[in-house]
Amino acid sequence: MDNPRTATLLMHCPDRPGVVAAVTRFLAGHGANIVDLDQHVDRAEGVFFMRVRWELEGFALDAEAFSEAFRTTIAEHFQAIWQLHHNARPLRMALFVSKMSHCLYDLLSRWQSGEWHVEVPLIISNHETLRPVAEQFGIPFHCFPITADNRAEQEAAERELLERHAVDLAVLARYMQIVGPTLIDAFPQRIINIHHSFLPAFAGAKPYHAAHARGVKIIGATSHYVTADLDAGPIIEQDVTRITHRDSVEALVRKGQDLEKLVLARGIWAHLQRQTLVYQNRTIVFS
Repeated sequence: MDNPRTATLLMHCPDRPGVVAAVTRFLAGHGANIVDLDQHVDRAEGVFFMRVRWELEGFALDAEAFSEAFRTTIAEHFQAIWQLHHNARPLRMALFVSKMSHCLYDLLSRWQSGEWHVEVPLIISNHETLRPVAEQFGIPFHCFPITADNRAEQEAAERELLERHAVDLAVLARYMQIVGPTLIDAFPQRIINIHHSFLPAFAGAKPYHAAHARGVKIIGATSHYVTADLDAGPIIEQDVTRITHRDSVEALVRKGQDLEKLVLARGIWAHLQRQTLVYQNRTIVFS
């Protein structure tokens, strides 16, 4: 993030003339220096989407004053739904893992190197397998074994832990458990998952084996926000790589895991930059 002392507005409203002019005039009138502006019109739905970012230095309105002024001046007039994000404070990101470490190591290296403007206050798992990785990076590790009988109780404890640590974003870094409504309702559009893109064709424990047996020619990965519909939440990022008959199952797994790391990182980055706006179970991802 080149300048953390910024604010970002995400909004959508019925498409009509004058929206951009009104918003930029409002911001400029309160001393904003706009550094990014992107917009999109969905002509089929008749909806206008916009992301605008400005420097906080010299801006006359704090968050509370902005909310009141923007609501009465812009939002009510244009029937806008909007979000305001101040970027001065690093987001607090909790990581959920099971036994596979490739995504976890990648995310922790990005955090440790300072590539991302985040804090990682804790790691949650349903197994003890990756506790040594958390200890290696000096991050508290909490294990919540989950069964059909204790799922609700354990997720309630996880939710309490996340709220106690003021977590902003939860990332399922190959967390091999279904996340229930206790967590989803508490963190709407704030839980990001990663999975291979074989679904629904090759579900189950060994999708790469099944894909290899079928002779697939491309494999991929998908990062998305978690919703109550399993692996069907709004997609943030996807990528693919080609496969040939020369690739073994092990090669598919290696290439697939490389994609998973990259696609998950891209999805998280878009969220951290406040580039994602969810509308009717799909995302507008601004550049």
